[in-house]
Amino acid sequence: MLPYHTLQEAEISLGRNLTFGEKLWFEYSARKSDYILYCHNTIFLFIFYTLFPITFVILELLRSKKIDKYKIQPKIKNSFYDMMKCYKKVLLTFVYAVGPLQILSYPIIEWVGIRTSLPLPSGTEIFWQLLVYFVVEDYANYWLHRLMHSKWGYEKIHRVHHEYTAPIGFAAPYAHWAEIIVLGFASFLGPLMVPGHMVTFWLWFIIRQLEAIETHSGYEFPWSPSKFIPFYGGAVHHDYHHYVGGKSQSNFASVFTYCDYIYGTDKGYRYQKNVFEKTRENLRSQTELKSE
Repeated sequence: MLPYHTLQEAEISLGRNLTFGEKLWFEYSARKSDYILYCHNTIFLFIFYTLFPITFVILELLRSKKIDKYKIQPKIKNSFYDMMKCYKKVLLTFVYAVGPLQILSYPIIEWVGIRTSLPLPSGTEIFWQLLVYFVVEDYANYWLHRLMHSKWGYEKIHRVHHEYTAPIGFAAPYAHWAEIIVLGFASFLGPLMVPGHMVTFWLWFIIRQLEAIETHSGYEFPWSPSKFIPFYGGAVHHDYHHYVGGKSQSNFASVFTYCDYIYGTDKGYRYQKNVFEKTRENLRSQTELKSE
């Protein structure tokens, strides 16, 4: 809760006028406890998980040649019932795993010093903190995910997530409750190491969830972030991991590709990618010859 009763008190304390964003933050958060503000994160997870995959659901139901050329595994078709079944199961997992994890973790968030006070962080500060969070989470997730592919970890926990050999957007958080907690630690690690403002904390989990949904969408579009962000794996990179299934010892990283490259766990993926690209080039050449 902010220690100011009015905007004027806040401006006197900061020694300047509040920005438009800071005024909005004051109006919204001044009478809310830090705990309530922290719990907003759980609400955002429900909202964005529900809304963002809808586009991919529509694409999956429309299915045409124009759409299929962007689908990574075009032979796989998912019905509306199948996708809603996945959605309901994930919501149930949110209720008894994600929600309690978010709520019970508040004392740690308070201890490390994630603040709700004024001033708000600058855009530059938010950018660099989010970048650190992505790098830290990606490295931690790589090893935790790799551990999940041990015989015991896969059979007891991780096999649930691999029920989808051709992932869909709703399947991004589809997993055993224990996996949600274990991999959730990787997501919390960055903010714990470099604590910032609650707004940055919210943005981190929102963007990370949107990225996970895009990665599990089953579609690779020309405007995909993987085309523009260095070392970003995207849907193609992670789709291969699901396609290979339980025996997969490749593509463990959640966001980037550098860990898989450094530790040699992308060799199968790179080989198959080269084969696929050569096959596509041959088919394209044959098509051009026939048109002549």
